[in-house]
Amino acid sequence: MKILDKFRIAHQLHRCSNNYGPNQYPEKVIPLFITNLLRKKKIPLYGDGSNIRDWLHVSDHCQGINLVLKNGKPGEIYNIGGGQEISNLELTNYVIKCMGADENAIEYVQDRLGHDFRYSLNYEKISQVLQYSPLISFDEGISETIAWYKANTSWWEDLVKF
Repeated sequence: MKILDKFRIAHQLHRCSNNYGPNQYPEKVIPLFITNLLRKKKIPLYGDGSNIRDWLHVSDHCQGINLVLKNGKPGEIYNIGGGQEISNLELTNYVIKCMGADENAIEYVQDRLGHDFRYSLNYEKISQVLQYSPLISFDEGISETIAWYKANTSWWEDLVKF
């Protein structure tokens, strides 16, 4: 079976929580916050920031996909989670702290209509059946991600010219 066919099968057999990590397009919230702070711009926080997300490092996501490809049962669906559930306000404050900024960097913006209050997955099934466990702590993942964006401005700077 070709690798692309295997990827399509794995994609059909899994769901994941919010991904983050190096090389992510800067419109996504974590890279947006990082690249805005690097450019001395404010970072937008929807509503009061109480929306909750589960964060999954891209390496852990790949690990989960690999387990599903190799050992997943055809027709079964596996949730791949990160076990890093925090509010958007906590995320914002954490990124600000890691980058040496302060809360003056936050720009509160109106929440989107229909914005999910909580986005998180129960990944107990993949943990029990396929022995999946996220390996990258949120502290480690955010530090790595910040370092990557700092070191790779030429990759993202043309993407954020607005």
